[in-house]
Amino acid sequence: MQKSTEKTTFPPNSGIMHIGVIGAGKSATVLIDYLQQTCVERNWQLSIGDANVQMVQSKIRTHQNIHAVALKADDAQQRNAFIRSVDLVISMLPPALHILVAEDCLRLGKHLLTASYVDDALKKMADDVKASGLIFLCEMGLDPGIDHMSAMQLIDRIHNAGGKINAFYSHCGGLIAPESDNNPWHYKISWNPRNIVLAGKSGAVYRENKQTIQKPYPELFNNAPTIVCKDIPLLEWYPNRDSLSYIPLYGLEQASTFIRTTLRYQHFCCGWHTIAAIGLTDTEDQALVNKCNTFRDWIREKLNASLPKPDRLSEYVTLTIPEEIQAITLAQLSFLNLDAEEPIPHDALCSADLLQKRIESRLALEPTDKDMIVMLHEIEYTTSDGQERKCSASLVVKGEDHVHTAMAKTVGLPLAIAAELILTGKIHTSGLQIPTSSEIYEPVLEALSEKGIRFTEQDEEVKS
Repeated sequence: MQKSTEKTTFPPNSGIMHIGVIGAGKSATVLIDYLQQTCVERNWQLSIGDANVQMVQSKIRTHQNIHAVALKADDAQQRNAFIRSVDLVISMLPPALHILVAEDCLRLGKHLLTASYVDDALKKMADDVKASGLIFLCEMGLDPGIDHMSAMQLIDRIHNAGGKINAFYSHCGGLIAPESDNNPWHYKISWNPRNIVLAGKSGAVYRENKQTIQKPYPELFNNAPTIVCKDIPLLEWYPNRDSLSYIPLYGLEQASTFIRTTLRYQHFCCGWHTIAAIGLTDTEDQALVNKCNTFRDWIREKLNASLPKPDRLSEYVTLTIPEEIQAITLAQLSFLNLDAEEPIPHDALCSADLLQKRIESRLALEPTDKDMIVMLHEIEYTTSDGQERKCSASLVVKGEDHVHTAMAKTVGLPLAIAAELILTGKIHTSGLQIPTSSEIYEPVLEALSEKGIRFTEQDEEVKS
């Protein structure tokens, strides 16, 4: 790879706290707003690095403490110079690039925060991070992030009162607000579209009624259970990744049910199951896509690889989908215009690329659209005196428009708040962490509540 010749400049080391953000995309908008205000008020420095420095400049105010930096994250020289200049790094990069930033942070002695899951590469660094006295705080966004903190607050409260938790459900979804819902998917993109296309590809595993349940892709989306959340249209859920790994982290080894899920409006999952079953999320079919000239060619080739072998999407739906929801599924597929006689873009290399092109154009947020975050925890437990109870905590957050989204707010604010708490010495812990300890979740949830991100709780006796 050629080294970049673009000159990157950094503010001089003034001896004051300096926060560095790498990546300034959709989910970083509210994070950047919060950090700008904090750094101006505290006379700290803030540098935001992104390959698209013009985009950064459009998101920041003119102030001597706020800096836009041209930064290509895969350029080791630029990345090292950026990280060396700051005290704490917030990485908003795609998950696969976090390890590059993490290795630099460890070597250069810098704290690191991300909103992404802890992967195996980061786990291998855990001992070294602990020995360095640094904190690498991951899973510090919405889901994962706010879900961990709010769930642990409930769990610790029940355990501290002598209760025993029997079942735990944690649901979360990035949705479109009902007033902006105007398509048959009842969904619009408020975060990384690539992650939407590939959601669930690794399948899921969870515990239900003392049994370990494994769901392969695309069966995750088949026959999705529904759930009621007050004042929200009917929702459905599918299991999210590996729930089992969180059982010991939450201290719920004795629970007979432990499930973490993703929420969508009703009927989304049936449509997505069809897309996945046909193979439209495939990332390994370059040869098939290469021989196609149009989207219609692509769909025909994908259908030819399925059983039975229909010629059109409508035939596939008729043959494979229950009659009562065929019309809904057909409307969903038709809305995406998947089989149009349009040329395939030259930069599309596989089916997942083509599907992403379609959802980016057809399911985009309009300027005045509002997205919505819904989170719901449900816990069944036995009190110390033997009473059976069920508690729930729900969160609903709406965005302001297509830029200041609920997704950007709920992903960005926990990261920004945690960064401030670390640099002011209010979070002391070190090592590779996720926000499941009270030292982290109590002050962050309190600060989020002050920003209007607060849960509504209910606790009631279960009638036998």
